[in-house]
Amino acid sequence: MTMTEPQHDRTRDRATPSLLDQMGGTAGFVYSTIPVIVFVTANAFLSLPLTIGIAVATGLALFGYRLLQREKFSSAVGSLLGVALAAGIVAWTGSARDFFVIGIWASLAGFVVTAGSLLARRPITGVIWNAVHGGTHPWRSTPAVLRAHDLATGAAALVLGARFGIQQWLYVAEATGGLGIARVAMGTPLTVLAALVVVWAFRRSTKALVR
Repeated sequence: MTMTEPQHDRTRDRATPSLLDQMGGTAGFVYSTIPVIVFVTANAFLSLPLTIGIAVATGLALFGYRLLQREKFSSAVGSLLGVALAAGIVAWTGSARDFFVIGIWASLAGFVVTAGSLLARRPITGVIWNAVHGGTHPWRSTPAVLRAHDLATGAAALVLGARFGIQQWLYVAEATGGLGIARVAMGTPLTVLAALVVVWAFRRSTKALVR
């Protein structure tokens, strides 16, 4: 009996996807950065209409490739719609920097939600954890759990706030190339770091409160 339990644990661990896998893995990071790099590079050498066309064509090519790789349709089409919407805004405003405006304002909205939940003493990661586990656990009255979610929500707020602040500054400065660099550097890598803190808080909460 004692010989089979560790083996079962190892098998279960291998079957559990890593955090990066759950976020799309290395391929997901590449898929999210290729349209940005293509847009910024094309914008440096070509006219805006051509740049828009190349960005949309890149999104379509990635969409088709992901379907061929048997990815979920919702994941593949979601990234295509994001590129198409960003390109549509650029075509409407005539400004290349507006390719990044959706991400900038989405970061602000996320920062307002996460920071606001901290100020209200209801960190959003704790609210989500409790909802997933039936909504009946006294997580706010358990100091260790509340501190864990303060840290997790604070990490998310820090990433979102930094992402908004830096990219908004570059947007005002009309630094389209800088926006591209910031989008790549502050995208998946920082998201993974914040998500690690959130996963830690979730596990700490489950260990403390779920019997």
